[in-house]
Amino acid sequence: MPIYLEPKDITTDLKDFHSVLIVCCPVCPPMSMAMQTKKPFIDLFKHGIKTKVFEDYIKSIKNPLEQHGVHTDVYTTRAPSPLMCLWTEGQRNKLLKRAKGHEAVLVVGCKSAIQVVKDILNDTDCQIFSAMQMKAIANATMKFEFPMKVKFDMSPLKKKHKTSQQEDSSRGAKEN
Repeated sequence: MPIYLEPKDITTDLKDFHSVLIVCCPVCPPMSMAMQTKKPFIDLFKHGIKTKVFEDYIKSIKNPLEQHGVHTDVYTTRAPSPLMCLWTEGQRNKLLKRAKGHEAVLVVGCKSAIQVVKDILNDTDCQIFSAMQMKAIANATMKFEFPMKVKFDMSPLKKKHKTSQQEDSSRGAKEN
């Protein structure tokens, strides 16, 4: 089940490093950003499987850091997976190789993603930071729109069915 995440302001924590690797989970953070902004999670014909609002969010992290002279790079597993934070050995090795040239790693994901990254980078000198905070378990409804858009409605309203007791009490109030 996806985690609903909100961004934290981390630019000041990272501006004194020379290099930062931004590690992105491909499911919960893009889904959360899409829900918060009411933008598509996937707009296949315009952006492929990337979430535009999430890509913009990553740029909003990178640009201020690069203006302070910090070299940034982004690592993600790209393809959304039903296993989410369960990374393959190949993905773990690839992250370890990419992180070796960086002083800090910024994890854009939940606490599980942070723990995965900590486990992978345990033997490095990389300092690990979190870019997001967990707010809730995502309770959303997926909607498909033409042409090839996927959107989410956060906490969909359910139609309330009146019980016979509620109907009786409302009838009695009208009679009085």
